[in-house]
This record gives sequence, structure tokens and C-alpha cells, in this order.
Amino acid sequence: MAAPWKGAWFRFGFGWEAWQGPEATLEPQPLREEEEGAVLRVRPGWSLVALTAAEGSVELRGFGGGASLQLPGDCVAALPGEGHVVLARKAALEAWAVRGAGKGRRLELDPQWRRPLAPTEALGLARQERQGGGLPLVPGGFVVPRPPFFHSLPASLRARHLVLGHEHVLLLDEAGTLFSWGSGRHGQLGHGDLESRLEPQVVEALQGVALKEVAAGGWHSAAVSEAGDLYLWGWNESGQLGLPSKAAAVSQGAARDTDSTGLSSGDAQPRGPPGADFISIQAFPALLDLPQEAEALKAGCGSRHTAVVTRTGELYTWGWGQYGQLGHGDTASSDQPRRVDRFMEWGLSVLDVTCGPWATFVRVRRPEEDQGLSGAEAEH
Repeated sequence: MAAPWKGAWFRFGFGWEAWQGPEATLEPQPLREEEEGAVLRVRPGWSLVALTAAEGSVELRGFGGGASLQLPGDCVAALPGEGHVVLARKAALEAWAVRGAGKGRRLELDPQWRRPLAPTEALGLARQERQGGGLPLVPGGFVVPRPPFFHSLPASLRARHLVLGHEHVLLLDEAGTLFSWGSGRHGQLGHGDLESRLEPQVVEALQGVALKEVAAGGWHSAAVSEAGDLYLWGWNESGQLGLPSKAAAVSQGAARDTDSTGLSSGDAQPRGPPGADFISIQAFPALLDLPQEAEALKAGCGSRHTAVVTRTGELYTWGWGQYGQLGHGDTASSDQPRRVDRFMEWGLSVLDVTCGPWATFVRVRRPEEDQGLSGAEAEH
């Protein structure tokens, strides 16, 4: 089957056709039509997704119809939530309420919150957007798409990357040290307990490990080291940590009722005997070995699923799969990494991944497109 090549990003899971039923988005779909131009950044929320185009324009789309919301023309970045969206504009950061439903969705006439930006700060945010950084990090702190919209950071923290979970925050500083804070009731902070933290605290279990990437899901977290190791911790309700999960075992059992082989994709293997120990919470970061000793490059975390890109351009997913967000052509959950074979079948190399709560967005490239690219172009 030939790849429906219409852009660099694909999506699967809960999406624009969700009103038709989960089967509508089981197959990876191009995020944008080819004539619409290339997408540089994707920031998904619960029912909205922000797209930053290569030429710098910003688009905000709603699930369940695909209609774009009208944004001010000077936006350089957007961070969507459920009822609000934070916009980075050329003169200010603003938070706007989203009203209506379906194709009638719109922004309110005036922002609910505004924080002026100096010209140099706005230029810096636009540059970070092109380079893969930016929101939710902003000058002096970070923003979230719900009140209160702005949170300051200690001046001593030189943040390189910051990600938001549903109830927690992960920050990677310039030295590669990881900090976490917020709710810890599912072990998502990685401090070995279920306590919450009001202020950033070093994740001691990963001190001394040079970290490159971090991701925060609904109630779990992931980190990728410079050496390509993958660490996971937090809630494992649907197997999103790659550890034995009762919910995933039930889901896999139902799937095997219609598949006599017990295998569904990639390198997945049937789990252990009935009655095996299940793990609900892992409060310390735990090293997870990917199949065939693959090395991790990037990670994404959804509400209860995880996706990882390897250094060889493959994509592995696991966890909750009810909306097809794992990309295996079904709605089964999995408590172990399974390779998404479709991109390999299409001859596409996976470069990047980001997860919405119930969806997965994947950036790809044909291997032959790597030829002649500069280092900066290959990175983005």
C-alpha cells in the first residue's frame, strides 16, 4: 500500500472524525493537506490542537469537524486547553476563553488575561518556536491553559525544557537535571512517594544521568537520556509504563478472542500466566528496555499511553488504546511496547512524536529526503 503522503505529520486516535466513531481514525491520517503547507509544531489539547506552520502562521483546530478557530494575525504560538487557549503574540501573552461547540467554536471577544512582552522577549519566543522550544516556557516562568495562567519560576532555575501533565510539571534545566512538582498522588513526580510538591524538587533517582528529553502524561512521566535510555514512572493503570497491568491484560485478552495467534503487531509477545502480579504505581523512575535493544530518541505521553521514537526512525507505543491512539489498527490496550508497522510499510522514517490525551501525532520523512539536508534541517 502506498503512503498517503500529504505532509510531514500524521495523526491517529481521537480526532476530527471522532464523532463518526473510533474506527474513523485507527489508520494514520495526514494532519494537513499537501497544499496547506508543512507543519513545524503540533500542540494538542483535549479537543483542540494548535499547528505552527513552517512559514510562521498559527492555526487552532477543533476535534469533531476540523473547523479552524479565528486567531489574531500576529500570533507566534498557541497552547490549547479544554476551555482556554494561551496565545503568544508580538506584544503580549494572552489567555482567551473558547466558547461554543463543533464548527461554532470561537474565541471570546476579549482576552481574560494579558501579560505584556518586550520586543526582544517576543522575538525570543518566535525563535524558540522555530527551534522546538517555547510554550509553555515564557520569560520569567511558564503558562498553563487554565486559570491562573502564569506561574513564575525561581531565578536560579535555568530551564531548558518544561512540560505539563494533567496535575504535575516537569522541568529540565540547562545542565540536564530534572525537577518535578505538583500532584504526586500517582507517583508521577518520581520522588519515590505519593506526596505532592509545591515547589520544584530535583528527581534524585535520575541525578547524574544526562537527560535529553522529558514528557508528562495525564498521571505518568517519561525521560530519555543522552545515551538513548528510557525511564518511566507514575500511574500504570493501562500499562502506560510498560509494566504488567490488569486493564491491559483484559483488553489484550478480548483482542486475542478474535486473533488466534495472540499477536497483533510488531514485537509484541503475550503476557505471562493468568494471576501474574500487576503494577498500579511506580513511584521511582524505572528503566524500560525497548524491543531488540532499540535506543530511544524522543518520547510522548498521553493521558494513559506512551509513544517513543527510536534512533533508527521506528515508533513504539503502549498503554491505553480505546481510541486507536496506539496506531496498531485496533482499540486494544497494551502493557508492553509494540512497534507501529504502518510507517515502515510506507517507507517512512519517524522523526518526532507528541501525544494528545487520546491521540498521537507523528512527524515523518522519507529516508531519501535525508540526503543533502544540513544538520539544522535534519533536526527540524
